Amino acid sequence: MRVLILEDEPMLAEAVRDGLRLEAIASDVAGDGDTALELLALNVYDVAVLDRDVPGPSGDAVAAAVVASGSGTPILMLTAADRLDDKESGFAVGADDYLTKPFDLRELVLRIRALARRRGHHRPPVLEFGGLRIDPFRREVHRDGRFVAVTRKQFAVLEVLVAAAGGVVSAEELLERAWDENADPFTNAVRITVSTLRKRLGEPWAIATVPGVGYRVAGDTDTDTAVLPS
Repeated sequence: MRVLILEDEPMLAEAVRDGLRLEAIASDVAGDGDTALELLALNVYDVAVLDRDVPGPSGDAVAAAVVASGSGTPILMLTAADRLDDKESGFAVGADDYLTKPFDLRELVLRIRALARRRGHHRPPVLEFGGLRIDPFRREVHRDGRFVAVTRKQFAVLEVLVAAAGGVVSAEELLERAWDENADPFTNAVRITVSTLRKRLGEPWAIATVPGVGYRVAGDTDTDTAVLPS
């Protein structure tokens, strides 16, 4: 299990991380909201433990970003704000659980395990095609058994392409499914994202461009020359 801890008190953050490590729970610590958002964009977490009052974007803002991403990562608010109104507002921005300071580490562990277990009952299926393995639950990408670190947007694009199992997906469809309905239809975001994703995956290129049509994941029978640059 891997957990994100957003906590701006270094001693407390380290104590929590050390305590979770003893329970076989890996964790990354962010001391401010910006770092938390960066970590969330790069890694997959089973639970996000967020303090609300931190430098940069608040814990509430980070929670809202987690919810908006659609990752389904459970959120545990761990904060000194203990009034009922505080708890109500915390749940309103997307918290799944709320624990006030001071707290018992054992209770924190129990709550984290409960949230992770609840999420595990609704895991989406793993997708595989053309040597690519996409795990939507853990937001992990592997190519021929090799882990590939991708951004959230790159993952969203690749998930659509792999689900098509070699079928061609137009740039318009990628824009609709990996961005949102408010995306500029004239943007070059799809081309840029596919180009950077292709480089992340490495050679031989795993994503083929079908001129004038769209993109597809190259299957095992494709030759290198059939995988064209965008």
